[in-house]
Formats: sequence, structure tokens, C-alpha cells
Amino acid sequence: MTQTPPAAPKALTPALHSKLPQVGTTIFSVMSALAQEHGAVNLGQGFPDFACDPALVNAVTQAMQAGHNQYPPMPGIPALREAVARKIEVLHGHAYDPAQEITITAGATQAILTAVLAVVRPGDEVIVLDPCYDSYAPNIVLAGGTVVRVPLVPGSFRPDFDAIARAIGPRTRLLMVNTPHNPSGTVWSAEDMQTLEELLAPTEVLLLSDEVYEHMVFDGADHQSVARFPGLAARSFVVSSFGKTFHVTGWKVGTVAAPAPLMAEFRKVHQFNVFTVNTPMQHGLAAYLQNPQPYLQLPAFYQAKRDLFRQGLSTTRLRLLPSTGTYFQCVDISAVTDRTEADFCMWLTREVGVAAIPLSAFYGDGFDQGIVRFCFAKQDATLHEAIRRLQRL
Repeated sequence: MTQTPPAAPKALTPALHSKLPQVGTTIFSVMSALAQEHGAVNLGQGFPDFACDPALVNAVTQAMQAGHNQYPPMPGIPALREAVARKIEVLHGHAYDPAQEITITAGATQAILTAVLAVVRPGDEVIVLDPCYDSYAPNIVLAGGTVVRVPLVPGSFRPDFDAIARAIGPRTRLLMVNTPHNPSGTVWSAEDMQTLEELLAPTEVLLLSDEVYEHMVFDGADHQSVARFPGLAARSFVVSSFGKTFHVTGWKVGTVAAPAPLMAEFRKVHQFNVFTVNTPMQHGLAAYLQNPQPYLQLPAFYQAKRDLFRQGLSTTRLRLLPSTGTYFQCVDISAVTDRTEADFCMWLTREVGVAAIPLSAFYGDGFDQGIVRFCFAKQDATLHEAIRRLQRL
């Protein structure tokens, strides 16, 4: 007698409750896809369209050929950590121990998430200054913390220290700052840092300082790293990015500097979310850092691009806002349109052929003030073409 085989169990994907229910595709991915679809000049997402120094590629190639292709030490190869520590000490006067206080990360975004996971527990509050990089708030949520948003001063994007002081409470664990600032292109002054140092001095609040645009400060000003201020350095994770500095954003290699007790906790998380970072690129970067000229020349390199772009934009109806750092230029669109920032950026990409990013995407509440952001980390020919198209407005 033939038996009927039992029916296969029904395939079922179990339901789950998202840890990030409000998070979808980022505005950067949306605008880049739209720019590609319409053949637009992509001044939205913040990456260069030009090559890095061939000497850096050669250094990585030589490292691979020399056999540096297996796991490196968890915190990074000693030569690179030593080079980073030397660079910070020369530029900012603070001596970090490369063995205990410098860690190489898989880009700055991983560094930020790791720092947040290392120190933020459920119930802790973390202050972010809006507008801010879009990874900050999800990182805090993943750690079980509560996001406390304090707006920068609208228009000037300066820190409002009175508002920051009011936001600090008994549950505040961490404050996140970013200078030079994405998206606004503003730069904190030494006086700003001193004010922050005094504000935090009587507290137990930790500081995460996102300094990925550290070498893009213009008009003869200096980057004021928190490492320059002992009272801040003692409580800070300082995050930087080789991708931003050396035009290799796709390599995803960054650094964190922090006092040994903070770094010990950072490394506990780091070893279990990425363990370690691409070996030949670490060796290549260590060799390349022996010559400081590539990063010392970066302010002049990007200031020339900023000035070219600003001169061109001055012939359009867009109103220029100051850009004292980063490779971003914000403009006021109120003389051109009554559309929302997001709608304007979509229209601009489709109809004019230039992609930008709405500043509202960097605010937790979508605050719309009629400002959009362009990236000028592009070849001069790219910028000239974008200007030509924007002159139609």
C-alpha cells in the first residue's frame, strides 16, 4: 500500500519588532540613485570624484606583495597607531599612548557606533546637536539610550551653550559634537572649546568628538581638536577618518583616540563587531603618513575648490551661507522656490540636473528652513558643469 508523504511544513518567516522602526533608506542613497537615473551632477553624497594619490595606492600594493594579508592585531598595526599618535601630538600637543589609547577602525561610522555601544546603557541620555550626521541617533537607540536633541543656532549653526547646559541632567552619559560640521560647514573656535570645557568640568558626561573633516579648515584658521584641551581630552573619544583625508572613502579606515580607561571599554566592543581592519591598507597608510605634506596641504586644496564653487554660485539666485570648513556648501533657496527642501532637491535633480541634499534630513524633526547642501569635493570640471546648470535657476 502506497503511503502519502506528509505535507511539507509551511515556510514561515517569523515576525519581528524592528529595533529601528523609523529608519528607511538614507537620503544620500535616494539622491544618488535619482542623480544616476537623470544624469545629474551629483553634489549630494559627500565623496570625491577624483583619484587619490598614486603613492598611497602603491604603498598598499607593496604591503600586499610583501605578504601583509592576514589578520593584524585587534587594535591596529603598531606602525599605524604610532603614526596617528605622532600626528596628533605634533598638530595638537596631546600625547596619546599608541599601545593603549589609539585604535584603528573600519571607518568613522563604525568608530562612532562602537564608542556609543561601549558607554551608553539603557536609560542613559545622549545629547546630539541638530542638524547632525544621520548615524548618531540610530546608534544611541541601538545602545538602549535616549536621544536628546539640542538645536544649533538656526542660520549660524553655532553651539547654543545655554541650551546644552539645560539639557544636561543626572541621566546624561554622553555629548556628541562635530567640528568641522557636517552639514553646515561651520567650525568651532578655541573659545567654543573652552566654553565646553568649563561647562562639562563639574559633570561626569563623556564626549564624542567627530573630527573627520579635521584637515578641511579654511582662511588660515586652525582646527580646534578636543585633544588640545586637557579637560575635554580626558573625557573624550576623538574620531577621525583616513577616507575623508586621503580621498579614499571606500576604504573605510578610521581612527579613535581616547584615554586608556575609555579605550579599554571601546576595544571590548570593537573586537566583537569588526575585530580588526584591512591589513594591507593599514600598512600602506602607515608608510604614507611618514610624509605629512598630503594632509598639511589639504586646507589649501579644498579652499581652492570652495572658492571656485562659491564664485560660480554667486552668479545664481541661490544665497550663499558661510563655509569655513568641510567640503560642503550650504545655500538658502528662498529666492528661488517655495518648495520644501526635499521637494526642491528632487526637482533640482530631475529638471536642472544637479543633486543636492536637504538640510531637513539632518534634523530629528525634519526642521525645514529653506537650506540645501552641496558637496564641492569634485573635479573642477564637475563643479563648472554644476554651476552652468544652476545658472538656469
